[in-house]
Amino acid sequence: MSPSNREADVVWKDRKDLALLNTDQVRLDGPGKVTGHALYSHDIRIPNMVYARLVLVPYSRTKLTKVDVAPAAALAGVVHAEVWDGGKEAVQFLGDDSVVAVVAAESPELAEDAARAVVLEFEPEDNPMVTRGQVTANDAPQLRQGRRGGPNVEEGRARGDEEDVLELLATADGVVEQDYSVPIQHHVCLETHGCVVHVEGTKATVYPSTQMVSDSVGMYAGMLNLSQRDVRVICQNMGGGFGSKFGAGLEGLAACRVALAVERPVHLMLDRRQEFLMAGNRSGSTQSYHAGASKDGKIVALKATAEKYGGMGGGALPTPPYIYEVKKRYAQVGSVYTAIDANRAMRAPGHPQASFGMESVVDELAYSVGFDPLEFRKLNLDSEVHLRQLDRVAQEIGWNEHPNRKEPGKPDADGMAEGIGFGVSQWGAGARPGAHCEVRIEADGSVTSSVAVQDLGTGSRTYVAGIVAEELGLPLHGVTAKIGDSVLPSSVASGGSVTTGSQAPAIQDAAVQARRALEAKLVDAIGGEVDAFTWKNGEVANADGQKLSFRDACALLGGETLTTMGEFQPNLHSGGAHGAQAARVRVDTLTGHVQVLKMVCIQDMGLPLNRAAVRSQINGGMIGALSYGLFEERVLDHDFGFMLSDQLEDYKIAGIQEMPEMVAIIDDDDDFSTTKGVAEATGIPGHSAIANAIYNACGARVRHLPMTPDKVLAALGRS
Repeated sequence: MSPSNREADVVWKDRKDLALLNTDQVRLDGPGKVTGHALYSHDIRIPNMVYARLVLVPYSRTKLTKVDVAPAAALAGVVHAEVWDGGKEAVQFLGDDSVVAVVAAESPELAEDAARAVVLEFEPEDNPMVTRGQVTANDAPQLRQGRRGGPNVEEGRARGDEEDVLELLATADGVVEQDYSVPIQHHVCLETHGCVVHVEGTKATVYPSTQMVSDSVGMYAGMLNLSQRDVRVICQNMGGGFGSKFGAGLEGLAACRVALAVERPVHLMLDRRQEFLMAGNRSGSTQSYHAGASKDGKIVALKATAEKYGGMGGGALPTPPYIYEVKKRYAQVGSVYTAIDANRAMRAPGHPQASFGMESVVDELAYSVGFDPLEFRKLNLDSEVHLRQLDRVAQEIGWNEHPNRKEPGKPDADGMAEGIGFGVSQWGAGARPGAHCEVRIEADGSVTSSVAVQDLGTGSRTYVAGIVAEELGLPLHGVTAKIGDSVLPSSVASGGSVTTGSQAPAIQDAAVQARRALEAKLVDAIGGEVDAFTWKNGEVANADGQKLSFRDACALLGGETLTTMGEFQPNLHSGGAHGAQAARVRVDTLTGHVQVLKMVCIQDMGLPLNRAAVRSQINGGMIGALSYGLFEERVLDHDFGFMLSDQLEDYKIAGIQEMPEMVAIIDDDDDFSTTKGVAEATGIPGHSAIANAIYNACGARVRHLPMTPDKVLAALGRS
C-alpha cells in the first residue's frame, strides 16, 4: 500500500481504547541515567584516544601579535599543537572567531596543560563593540563583512499606520508608555558542546552531543573528506541542547582535523568557560511600548519599537503585538549587532522576549482602566482555548479568593506581600516529512522499534517503544527501542518542538503495518479479518473470541522476520499549541527578595503519549522561565569586551532552593486525536507571570530582567 493510500487508513486509537498511551509511563532511559550507566559524548572512551582542547582569546576585539604553540608541543604527552587556520592577525568578535589554537594530548589534564602553555600576545582594540553605544560610535567599524555584510544597526520594516495609532492613543481612557528589556541568556547545557571522532581507514564513527543525528552525517563526512555512507553518527544520550546543538560547530571541525592529523580517536568537548563564550545564546532585546485601552477593557492602539541583541546574529523577536488582539498597531523591530557570538535558536526563539514586553503592557493597561488583569486578558484574546485555560490556572492559583484583584496589595507589618500574575503562550508545534521507523517482529515474540531519532532528555526513547507496544497490546518493556544512531531509519532534527509531531506518526505507521501483517497470518490460523482483531494484555483475539498469546501469534511467522517501514503521516499530526500560566510570589519589600511560592501551567498538546513525560516537560518550562526571570544574564566588561559571567558561580541559574510548588496540568479538554510537540510552549510566559505577580503583590513594576532585589527596591522607590 503506497504512503498516499495509507494516510487516511492509519489512525490513532480512540483515547478510551488506549491502554498505554495517554497514561503515566516510567521512562525507559530513567534507570540508566540515575545509576550513571547512560553514556553521553563526554563519557565515550576509545582505546588509544587523545584529548583535544581549544585555545581562545578572552577579549572581543584584539590585534594578535603572537600565537606560539611550540611550548605546548614540547610538553611530554602532547601529540598535537597547531595555530588555528594557519594564524590570523586579529580577533573580530568574542566567540568562534576567538579560537586561535588547538592542542591534543594523552590525557585531559595534559591537554589542559598544553592549552595553558600556548603563548598569546595581543592588544585589545580601543572599542570592544559590545554595547549599542559602542557599535554606533562615529568611528565604529562595520562588524559584518562579506556576503552577509551590513550596518551595525538595522532598523527593520515598519508595519501599520503610525498616525492612526497615535490618533487612537490620544483618545484612550488608559495609556501606558514604557520601556522593557530582557538580557542575553545562555543555554547552559549541562553537557557542553563537542564530540568524539574515531576514524578507521576510510570509515568514521562520530559521537556528538547533538540535536540532529541523521542530518549530522553529511556535515562530518565533509569535514573528514569521506562519503556519507562511510560515516556513522551515534548519540545515545545528550545533556541538553535547547536549540544550540544543531551543527557540528567549530569544535566539531577541530576534532575532525585533529583526528585526521594524529590518526587516533579524538575527544574534544568545550569547557564551561568556552561554552559561555562560543556556544550561542538567547538574544536580548529592548522594547518600547505606547499603548492605550478603553474603559470597557479593550486594547485600542499600540505603538511598539524594539531592538534585538543577538551579537553577530540578528536576534529573535516576533513583531508586536504578541498573542493579544489590538484594534490598531504600529510596530518596528530592528537588530543591533555587537562583537560577541551570534544568537542561536533557544526554546521558542523570540517568544519569551516578546511575552515579557507584551504581558507587562497588558497588565499595566488593565490596572490603568481599573480592570481585573485576568478579565482584561480574556477580553483581548480571540482564542477560546486561552480563555478556558486562564480560568483553570486562576482557579488553581486561588485568584478568585485573592484580595488584590484590581489594584496592588500592601506589605504586612514585616514588609511581606503576596501577589498573583498571569501570562499566556502559543507555539507552532509543527512537523515535517523525513521521519521513518522500522518495526521488526521475530518468531520468538521479540519486537524492536528502530529510528535514528535523538532523545534530548524529553522522552523520545520511551514513545519509540510505547507506540508500537500500544498497537500490539504489549507492555512497554515488551518492545525494544533503538534510537540515536544514523544507521537506523532516518529522523528529523529536534527543533521547533517538531520531534514528536514528526516521529510519532511514522512509528504509528510502522506499528499499524506490522499489526496488519501479523493479522494476515492470523486469518488463516484462527479466522477473522484484518483490522478486526483485538490486541490486549499480550493476547490477540478475533471477533469470535478465539485467542492466541502474542508469542504464539508470532510463531506463525515460522523462520521469517516481519519487517515494516513507516514514514511520516500528516493526518496523525496537528500543529498549534496553547498554554496559560499563573504565578504566586512573596515579596520582601525591605530587601527586594522575591520568592516564587507556586506556579501553575496548563498546556494542550493533542494526544499525550506519556502523561508523566508531558508533566515533566511542563515543569521544566516553568523552571526555565523562573530562572530566566529572576537570575540569568550575560555580563560583559564594556571596556575590554571580557566576559564576567563565564562560569556557573557568576552566571546564576535557579536551583533547588528556588523551586516553588509546581502544578502541571494537561488540558484534557483539548480532544485532538493527533500528536503535537509541547516542550517549547511551556517556557514562554512564566517569567512574565512572575513579573506581574510582583506588581500585584506590592506595586513594584520591574520592567527589566532579571528581576533582582535591587530592581525590586528601585521599583518601590527604595534604591
